[in-house]
Amino acid sequence: MKANIHLLTTVSLAAAIVAAAVAGGGWTASAQTSTGTIRGRIRLTGKSPGNAIIRMGRDPKCAEMNRGKRILQESVVTSADGGLANVFVKLQGKFPQTPVPAAPVAVDQRSCVYIPRMVGARVGQTVEIKNSDQLLHNVHAISDLTNGFNVGQPIAGLVHKFVPKAEEMVRVKCEIHSWMTLLIGVVNHPYFAVSGNTGSFEIARVPPGTYTVEAWHEQYGMLTKTVRVAAGAAATVDFAYTGAEKPAAR
Repeated sequence: MKANIHLLTTVSLAAAIVAAAVAGGGWTASAQTSTGTIRGRIRLTGKSPGNAIIRMGRDPKCAEMNRGKRILQESVVTSADGGLANVFVKLQGKFPQTPVPAAPVAVDQRSCVYIPRMVGARVGQTVEIKNSDQLLHNVHAISDLTNGFNVGQPIAGLVHKFVPKAEEMVRVKCEIHSWMTLLIGVVNHPYFAVSGNTGSFEIARVPPGTYTVEAWHEQYGMLTKTVRVAAGAAATVDFAYTGAEKPAAR
């Protein structure tokens, strides 16, 4: 009974905070002090497996653009002390609705590589995928739900826009250049982040409460931890992959 009362109180407080922010036309200073922040770092404690060199010889234009460069697949990107980049971090659960950002999530195809490799987007937020290469790219999104598409971009400057409709991890590839990989973590709330080059991440403006934090890496899969967030404070939650984890499902 006490657990149910605590859960109801947490959800009601979260709803009140979000409602106040929306009524004010955005996140006010008051709303910010009524919420908390989750910060953390993700590390690979085992030996980094290294990344395969991308062989672009099958497309002479791609090879020419990268002449003299050593382009790696970048499935596992670590800092000198093991910080793990490109981990998608989100809070599990359902939250009161908040406005979807008007600004699009931007991805570029440059020198036959997706930049960045991983992004996050809200359900209902526009994702723009640009072709900066003067050659044909194929943008093929693989989805178990309703986020799939398959389009061609034959010349530089073309931008494909799509709006995700469901929460999932979307893998985007190019049927012409098989090494090209883009990962889009789609969520229906704003409480997510992608770890940077040092493995660090931050999720801001989180309503007070106790949450399960989920970390997902394309090669090592999912880890979860519980964290409690207090108003006006920062909570810390760190993750560690050993390197022995099984490859992640898409």
